Amino acid sequence: MRAVRLHEVNGPQALRVDEVDRPHPAAGEVLVRLRAGALNHRDLFITRGLYPNIALPASLGSDGAGEVAECGAQVTSVRAGDAVVIDPMLGWGDDPRVWSAKASILGMPHPGTLADYIVVPAGNVYPKPAHLAFEAAAALPLGGLTAYRALVTRGAVARGETVLLTGAGGGVQTFALLFAKALGARVIATTGGAQKCARALALGADVAIDYRADAQWAKSARAAAPEGIALAVDSVGGETFAKMLTAVRPGGRVVTYGGTSGDATLKMFPIFWNHLTICGTSMGSPADFAGMLALVSGERLEPIVDRVFALEEIVAAAQRLERGEQFGKVVVSIA
Repeated sequence: MRAVRLHEVNGPQALRVDEVDRPHPAAGEVLVRLRAGALNHRDLFITRGLYPNIALPASLGSDGAGEVAECGAQVTSVRAGDAVVIDPMLGWGDDPRVWSAKASILGMPHPGTLADYIVVPAGNVYPKPAHLAFEAAAALPLGGLTAYRALVTRGAVARGETVLLTGAGGGVQTFALLFAKALGARVIATTGGAQKCARALALGADVAIDYRADAQWAKSARAAAPEGIALAVDSVGGETFAKMLTAVRPGGRVVTYGGTSGDATLKMFPIFWNHLTICGTSMGSPADFAGMLALVSGERLEPIVDRVFALEEIVAAAQRLERGEQFGKVVVSIA
């Protein structure tokens, strides 16, 4: 079978499609014939050596959807031919508040979803939302799970609240925008460029701010919410995170799930004086994944797919993501 693998840490251009042996499911596992996968910044970080414990060659990809091809012994929850989407979080553990120290994610060290086939525990496959094509369903797992936990489980978003989403052109934040609107929140989105602002508004954002053109975007966001910003969700980190703390109202909540622009230098006064709650989060539990799929299915939400590449175009797909040209998820079709 084909699989996207990394043999050296040298950026996305080092990715290649190899021929490898097809795996076989053990007891409690299923073999999934993948029809589509999707890229995440995690994949880029691995190609740049910015992820811990990289073992080469690494088989990348955390997002995937396809059909069950074979079931191992003792599997009764699914059967061959079922259309499924894969939860990439392995071994979360028993505590819904935080993952186990033994938890891991598909796509290094475990074989990833950018391949013809993958073996996963039977508990990690869920029925594909019936209204979604495989390419759209493959965009869901890591991004949708992360956004749902950040917004719902950790952020406790409530109907009628105003939510600030920074970097709203990214894959996770487009999910956060869709989910927030579906749950009845008002959304202020920041993103880079007039075109991305227009797309955020088309997706339902009530206000879109171009942070490249507005150096005072945090002040502008605060002015756009006379009732106050109750919740802010960020993955950018750096000075974006620092400024975001000044945008939320007293008693507000701030959730972070990443730091793509590095560490932040924080002023303590707005944190303690305004009684802010700052929450960290990453990925999500099986309950979060099930809740995310229920929301997507119940509201018939459509993931935002930026562009679909063929498996053999993996380098071009990864480079598009690294350049930040995407709006939504970069998807890989696996014919």
